[in-house]
Amino acid sequence: MESVRIQRLRNAMAKIGLEALLITNVYNRRYMTGFTGTAGYALITQEKAVLYTDFRYRTQAPLQAKYYEVIEHLPNLTDSIKMTLNELQLARLGFEQDHLRFGTYQEYAKKLAGIELVPTSNLVETLRLEKDDSELQVLREAAELADRTFSHILKVLRPGLAEKDIALEIEIFLRRNGADSSSFDTIVASGERSALPHGVAGERKLGSNEFVKLDFGAYYKGYCSDITRTVLLGKPSDKHRQIYDIVLEAQLNVLEHLKPGMIGREADALARGVIAKYGYGDHFGHGTGHGLGLEIHEAPRLSVNSDTVLKPGMVVTVEPGIYLPGFGGVRIEDDVVITHNGIEIITKASKDFIVLN
Repeated sequence: MESVRIQRLRNAMAKIGLEALLITNVYNRRYMTGFTGTAGYALITQEKAVLYTDFRYRTQAPLQAKYYEVIEHLPNLTDSIKMTLNELQLARLGFEQDHLRFGTYQEYAKKLAGIELVPTSNLVETLRLEKDDSELQVLREAAELADRTFSHILKVLRPGLAEKDIALEIEIFLRRNGADSSSFDTIVASGERSALPHGVAGERKLGSNEFVKLDFGAYYKGYCSDITRTVLLGKPSDKHRQIYDIVLEAQLNVLEHLKPGMIGREADALARGVIAKYGYGDHFGHGTGHGLGLEIHEAPRLSVNSDTVLKPGMVVTVEPGIYLPGFGGVRIEDDVVITHNGIEIITKASKDFIVLN
């Protein structure tokens, strides 16, 4: 698996005339090496693939980074990097400009004097856009765990419980059923707080006749799932039903038409147009979706600014919403794989308007 990724990266480097690339971003490093430790740097050249780490991972790193020469780096990492580059007679080193602090860059420039530092952007992230079969299988399993968690939490929800208690129950269930953790800080937002798009669970107690928005995911084998469902406790008003139905219509419109070859902003328009048609366009202020993988938010984006062409193997969320201050909000979110002839929806929890009495 990783050997294929190394070759794909080497091909991308060759296209821009880059002799060597230092990978410092933790997600990019895990993608390229398989190494899960907290400290490590990967160096890819046309001849070598090196993983630098420290004494703590002397045993773990070789087991995980099977296609890499593992080097326990010197007290100063740059000394080890310079030794490798000198050995290979390389004088140019690419670095991930989007992930390197300016202070660290200055240190590299000083310690690697005589080596040209070449800024690069999104070399590994571009490879990560299209998931391979092994990644897709893990993402399906993470999504299935999110579905089971939603079914479980429906049995728990009742007026009087604090949002934080619900979030804790979600996270306990995720961990007990195989997740390493939650994908992000679990959102449980009830009543008027459900109008907060990212209303992380607080002290508020669930009441009657109000929305409860649940947004959570499983961090599982290094990959993230992300699901949102909105339910109602008590008796819904006509407005509750109206808002829910509009959001569901918008989401289903995207799912019906989403396909490879579509541009991110075109997918976004499928949801935004439905919500605007009913007069709630000003109450849908975020993008329709985002990429999903090693990170909870990664490329591609389904937003008004996205020019990314959707391709098979990409995984995105579809999550339109309406948020009415002082009343409440609804968001409905699924995880979706772009396939050669359409999509595969990998979160399958019910999207019926669920009313819990």
